[in-house]
Amino acid sequence: MLQAADSDIRILLVDDNPGDIRLAEEAFREAGYEHPLFTAKDGFEALSFLRRDQGYETAPRPDIILLDLNLPRKSGLEILQEIKEDQDLRIIPVVMLTTSSYEGDVREAYRLNASSYMLKPSDFDTYVQNLETLLLFWRDVAKLCPN
Repeated sequence: MLQAADSDIRILLVDDNPGDIRLAEEAFREAGYEHPLFTAKDGFEALSFLRRDQGYETAPRPDIILLDLNLPRKSGLEILQEIKEDQDLRIIPVVMLTTSSYEGDVREAYRLNASSYMLKPSDFDTYVQNLETLLLFWRDVAKLCPN
């Protein structure tokens, strides 16, 4: 289980599937992550949140972005590219969180400077374990850029 210090890690989950969002929220709770999970249903909303555009002026800067690959209107790869081209946003680690194991998607995500590429497991217990490992890495191993 994660420690209370983990609640300091702010996460933005970008996913258009309400079921996947609920599953991620439950998996994070099971992993011991008790901070609110910020969500965006598509790339336009995510970029508005990140840039603190109209309606998001007081949005917190996330420490980590979990980005689905298959999004409406703009793909996760297009959003990743915009984030990494933005001087203010490029320092935020972006983890691709997707069902696609297609090598071309993996290669393109890393070419666009994704921090990692994580497959959504079909088994809930594995999902919890993977998210806990992800959080432990960003808390205990890596040093996140201060906001």
